[in-house]
Amino acid sequence: MAEPLASDFKLAPYWWEAAEPGFRDSVLPPSSEVVVVGGGYAGLSAALTFRRLGHEVTVLDAERIGWGASSRNGGMVSGGLKVPLDKLAGHVGKEKAEDMAAAASAAFPFIEELIEREKIACDYVRCGAFLCAWTPAHYRALAKKAETLAALTGASVRLVPRERQHEEFVTDHYHGGLVKEATGSLHPGKYARGLAAAAERAGALLVDRVRVQAIDQEGSGFKVRTDKGQIRASGVIVTVNGYAKPATGSGALPWLTRRLVPVTSYIIATEPLGRERVRSIFPKLRTVSDTKRVLNYFRPSPDGQRILWGGRASFRLGTTPREAAPVLHRTMTEALPVLKNVRLTHAWSGNVTFTLDGLPHVGVHDGIHYAAGCQGSGVAMMSWLGHQAALLASKAGNAPFALNRERFPTLPFYAGRPWFLPVVGEWFRLRDRLDRLLA
Repeated sequence: MAEPLASDFKLAPYWWEAAEPGFRDSVLPPSSEVVVVGGGYAGLSAALTFRRLGHEVTVLDAERIGWGASSRNGGMVSGGLKVPLDKLAGHVGKEKAEDMAAAASAAFPFIEELIEREKIACDYVRCGAFLCAWTPAHYRALAKKAETLAALTGASVRLVPRERQHEEFVTDHYHGGLVKEATGSLHPGKYARGLAAAAERAGALLVDRVRVQAIDQEGSGFKVRTDKGQIRASGVIVTVNGYAKPATGSGALPWLTRRLVPVTSYIIATEPLGRERVRSIFPKLRTVSDTKRVLNYFRPSPDGQRILWGGRASFRLGTTPREAAPVLHRTMTEALPVLKNVRLTHAWSGNVTFTLDGLPHVGVHDGIHYAAGCQGSGVAMMSWLGHQAALLASKAGNAPFALNRERFPTLPFYAGRPWFLPVVGEWFRLRDRLDRLLA
């Protein structure tokens, strides 16, 4: 099919059909006890925690609250680290690595409790996830991880051999996989909206369309300079994550920007297929992803009518969702040939953020606190890191947080614009192809 786009195709997130980020008419106040820069999951979670602790807090966002990755992601909910535990142990020692893995895994129960406590209507369901093995070697690697994952999550983790993978995902494109029960799915736009509403109910002030230009120390506090004026604060937290580097300027916290690598992820939504057809592909309505270096992730829509398919369609800077849509459609139909004639109604993109050590981070630099580094799995992780950053800034934590580490690497001469991504990304694609050819 030359053109897989439906007649009503939109270059906008499918999630915005039900929960497009709204506009606020809040005015920038002259001062606030705490200023949070970034109105996504991390910033809103931090604001909620600050209010629970009795602190006055104002959240600033350059766009609308929740406009970025928080209303653009795939809505797949999990915790944990992307760095293998044995590899991490080789760098930091076994005990510290286990503490960090446990801290990261705690993101999942945290978000479940948060959704329940704040009564956030976001179509959340603990559906479990199926991780597809790209090659037989990848399947064997998953087998080695299963016991560790089960111990960290306290929930069932089991292998599914290739001859039984149709029980989880009806395709012959992969070589079996792993089911992880301690994962869920939600509507990310509704979650962003609900989390913002919870923060506002608690007394946080949310101000959108205010771009932070610089944060200057002033006495024992800070002066936050924006394009709408200045606001003074006793404390500042930066939670901009994938949007740390603006089109012009160095961002709110240049030190942090130099340590974050934003990567554009693209997602498509199919036309309505009907619940029966979607269930014929996703028998248990789980979220699914694969083990490729340049991975794909896919899931049924919350209403069970469509399929959402995401991935790194391009590493070329400036690739538009319109250009990425046919690429993702082709990738989808390679795994699911039965969808070759299905058209797309939506295509969009959003920035995820990676760190050079592959780890999420919270911490403080020059008195400014931060939460960053979702590694492509930010729904639970950024909610958790925002909460932890607020505890750290308030000195309210009951124990040290293992992901608060002094070491946060960067690259020489790197300023937050990842010029190297096309080269690195294509090298990863080549390795994926070689893995498959040599399997």
